[in-house]
Amino acid sequence: MAKRKAILIRLDPKVHDAVRRWADDELRSFNAQVEFLLRRALRDGDRLRERRRRT
Repeated sequence: MAKRKAILIRLDPKVHDAVRRWADDELRSFNAQVEFLLRRALRDGDRLRERRRRT
């Protein structure tokens, strides 16, 4: 499995609380919920694939 990168993120308390509630509703940890949401946004924006570099 690929190594995970640790990051520090500052969130508005209201955003943090909303994500925490959502994670609890879906039986995920806070971190797993954030990663789930980021992956969904990347997929929806067609940004998850690696782009080929122009040479």
